[in-house]
Amino acid sequence: MKTSKKILIKIGSNVLTLPSGAPNEERIKHIVEQVAFLKKEGHQVVLVSSGAVAAGRSKIEVPSSLDAISKRQVLASVGQIALMNLYNQYFTNHQLICSQVLITKESFSTREHYLNMTNCVEALLKCDITPIINENDVVSVTELMFTDNDEISGLVASMIQADELLILSNVDGIFTDHPSKPDALLIRDFDNEEIDLDNAISEEKSEFGRGGMLTKVNTAIKIAALGVNVSIGNGTTPNITAQLLKREAGTFFKAHFDKNKTAVKKWITNSGTFSKGKIFINKGAYNALLNNQANSLLPVGIEKIEGAFKKGDIVTILDLEGNEIGYGKASYGAEKALVLQKQHNQPALVHYNYLTIK
Repeated sequence: MKTSKKILIKIGSNVLTLPSGAPNEERIKHIVEQVAFLKKEGHQVVLVSSGAVAAGRSKIEVPSSLDAISKRQVLASVGQIALMNLYNQYFTNHQLICSQVLITKESFSTREHYLNMTNCVEALLKCDITPIINENDVVSVTELMFTDNDEISGLVASMIQADELLILSNVDGIFTDHPSKPDALLIRDFDNEEIDLDNAISEEKSEFGRGGMLTKVNTAIKIAALGVNVSIGNGTTPNITAQLLKREAGTFFKAHFDKNKTAVKKWITNSGTFSKGKIFINKGAYNALLNNQANSLLPVGIEKIEGAFKKGDIVTILDLEGNEIGYGKASYGAEKALVLQKQHNQPALVHYNYLTIK
């Protein structure tokens, strides 16, 4: 008997677009065919799809007088319609329904936003609808933007407690050396200590996307540590999703299950880029937090505070050398924390239940 899985598939711009930047309609059609097959097998599927900006570039000429941010907004606004029309057409051919979910960093920045997003995606899946998620590039600019859709796919996979995250690029996976070298071998099962990432991974990014292979590997390592199986494979290969799920292609990152990683802690782990403040701690606090016991971050261990964070905001915890060691949800704001720092017998700034160590 086959086990039903919750599968998130991230599709990069280099998979979805032709060299001209126009959407690769045959490729999109085949991706939808693969989704239809997985759904017939009883699986739930969520897509994170790039390609809107590229699709817009193939539709219009943007005046050179526009600044870079405005150009991207215009291209995304036009391209999102073109891309979703194609998805809708091909899903309809299989008597399936898809939906568009546009997100921004604010969708994940607070626990309330996070739960609202989770509820949205879960409701769509219960209605047998395939959510197609993308960043809302029309309104997301500069510091409000995600690093790329690899980051989004990791956040969403953790959020919906996916069983599998499939990251589709235009390469076969991760190699032992730079893929251009003749002796480079494809790594089927990734072990973080087996490979020199700096030499093995090209930092090249696609012409139409923001992500590179290094981002994909870092996302895979992080999300696997949160209990999600991750595979990186070549989205231009026919029926690649089935091959990845059978571990017959690509590079596989096995999930690691940590019983101490509650849903709240998973959110906090994924919220480092949303941090509103920095907490520098002394050696005593450092030792207490890293001794694998249920210790909270107390004011007595705080040496320095940066940022105007408020109660409920995510803060980054660092040692005195500036090395990040974890993240937490602040129990009170920076103003109170500045008054209480270095004092004994004061309430925890970050309670253990809302603290995660890297």
